This record gives sequence, C-alpha cells and structure tokens, in this order.
Amino acid sequence: MVGAAVLGFPYAMSQLGWGLGITILVLSWICTLYTAWQMIEMHESVSGKRFDKYHELSQHAFGERLGLWIVVPQQLMVEVGIDIVYMVIGAKSLKKLHEILCDDCEPIKTTYFIVLFAFVQYVLSHLPSFNSVAGISLVAAAMSLSYSTIAWIASIHRGALPDVQYSSRYSTKAGNIFGIFNALGDIAFGYAGHNVILEIQSTIPSTPEKPSKVSMWRGMIIAYLVVALCYFPVTIFGYRAFGNSVDDNILLSLEKPRWLIIAANIFVVVHVVGSYQVYAVPVFHMLESFLAEKMNFKPSRFLRFAIRNLYVSITMVLAITFPFFGGLLSFFGGFVFAPTTYFLPCIMWIFIYKPKLFSLSWCANWFCIVFGVSLMILAPIGALRQVILQAKDHKFCLLK
Repeated sequence: MVGAAVLGFPYAMSQLGWGLGITILVLSWICTLYTAWQMIEMHESVSGKRFDKYHELSQHAFGERLGLWIVVPQQLMVEVGIDIVYMVIGAKSLKKLHEILCDDCEPIKTTYFIVLFAFVQYVLSHLPSFNSVAGISLVAAAMSLSYSTIAWIASIHRGALPDVQYSSRYSTKAGNIFGIFNALGDIAFGYAGHNVILEIQSTIPSTPEKPSKVSMWRGMIIAYLVVALCYFPVTIFGYRAFGNSVDDNILLSLEKPRWLIIAANIFVVVHVVGSYQVYAVPVFHMLESFLAEKMNFKPSRFLRFAIRNLYVSITMVLAITFPFFGGLLSFFGGFVFAPTTYFLPCIMWIFIYKPKLFSLSWCANWFCIVFGVSLMILAPIGALRQVILQAKDHKFCLLK
C-alpha cells in the first residue's frame, strides 16, 4: 500500500497549500478505504463463488464483454505507468547517491542512471517465475516503510528553512490553478493497491462460518493505519521544512543527516527495483498469452526473451524521454489510478447491490464517483502542462 509516490506528497502540498492539501489527503484516505471495503465485500457477493480478479468482478457487474474492456486496459495502464515512474525515481535516487558519495565527481545525466536501472530489470525479467521475485517484493515492502520514516524524521531534524515560504509556488493565477490540478494526481498515485485486493483475498481460506472478508478487512485496516503513519507525517513535515521550494521528490531536497539520506535513497532503489517486477510480471504473462493464444505464436524461450526485453526497453525509452517524476506521477495518478481506485468500485457496487436512492450508501458512492471523476479529468491537464514546461529544457540524448 505504501509506494514511492509518498515522496512527492510535500510537493503536492506546495501546490495546494495547507488547508486544501490536508483536505484532499484526508478525503483520499477515507474514500479509498471505503472503496477497498467495497472490493472486499464484493469478492464473495455471489454465494459459492469468489471473484479472484478485478476484471472478473467487473464482468459480473457490467457483463462479460463490457466488463473486460472497462478494466483490463485500465489495469494494463496501471502496471505500465507504475513501471515508468519507478524507473524514473530509481534513476533519480541513484543520481542523488552519486552526488552525495562523490562530491568532486563530474555530474552524470539522469539518462545514464535510467539505462543502469533498465539493465538490472533486463536480468530480473528472466527469472524463472513470479516466486523468484517474492523475496525481493518482501524486501521492497520493508524498504518503502523505511524511506518514508526517514523522510519525515529527516525533515523534522532539518527544521523549517530560515526564509521558508508557504505561499503558492506559482506567480500567476493560471499557474496556481494548473498546479492544483497537478497535485490532485500526485496524491491519487499514492493509493494504487486496489488493483491487487481481490488477488490477495483469493489466497485467504473462506468458509460460511468465517468468510475471507473478515480477515481481509482486518488486514486492510492495519494497512491503512500504516499508510496514514507514513503519508501524513511525510507530507506535513516535508512541506513544513521546505515550503514552496520543496523538490518533487522530498529526498532530493534533504541533505542531512548525510548517512540517513544515503540510506533512504538506497531503500528507494531497492524498493522500486523489486516493485518494477511485481507490476511487470502480469504484463509479461498477458502479452505471452495473447501472442500464443490469439496470434498463434509458438510458446518458446525466444518469445519470452523477446517480449520481456522489448517491454523493459519500451519503459526505458519512455522514462528517458519523460524523466519528470512529478509530471508522470500526476498524469498516471489521475488518468489511470483514479478510475480503478476511487470510483469504479462504487459504480460496480451500485450495479450489483442497487442501493436505495438517497440512502447513505447511495450518497457515499456518488460522492466518491464525483470526486474520482474530477481527479481523472483535472489531474492529467495539470500534469501535461507541467511535463510540457519541463520538456522545454530537456534533451533526449546521452550527453550531459
């Protein structure tokens, strides 16, 4: 549940300000916890049947064909989007480590670190099965909790800058508006766990006396408490320390304690290296199955080798072309994560359970739907503007 997006939350606060920023953060936490509860409840909404995958539940709600087309493209974009963002943040953390550990060294362009990160993924992508990266995934989870904790502790240790400013980071009204749009997507990206809720719940034994939703909901409550303990302190203390001058990755703004910042960036690299594979493996399987079953390709080691290398290469090229952590975070957060996390569960709930008009359930669902659709529309607009502005000074090359 805790992802690298948390490192961009202080930047989002610098675009929203104290009042609106805390409001959006709290609303997102409540709304996504509610939709997570809905997913858990709908897992066994039909007696004797379990919907183990997001698209299976969608097909139950919307029909076999429509349900598949609504969810599968969204899930594919989620997985690809996360891998691109994680490749960028992994490279930027490697670059930060190089700058800290080698003060007198010649600066190296982010592109080189993206290529280095991709090289590691070329190797990991050919591990024999998903279980091969299970250990990496476990370490990655521990790392995300560690660097989140370091980020807010180091921010408290740093204290507020002498000339810290909490006014808007933009000088124009248009900049303020687009900045708010961009920040909405940054926060939405932080809540991406819904795509695997049903898969996780499917591993929990279920009986009429003790349905799986009991244990799953208990686990989700614990997970969201951990999310709150990571997200809120990082956001509040990071913004308090740097105000509107904070970077789109809080760890890039922090310099001391030196050893702690080094450790945090190492944790980020370990986390995103493992998490890249967690999201890439389903894409590998989907592409390999499609080519073998629909396009009549013969399953072979060469097909596996080609698909996996091609996927890593595509995400690498996109990361090199758009190495803008904040812009990518916001775009994918709004356009991709808002539907699957904020409002699709609510729409499925309405289709399946048909709550009474203007009842508490009906009102809660429509609030989340309106909130989520607003994020999906507004966040990409702000993100594209930010990417365009940053791209003016960016050169697609391997030169300094």
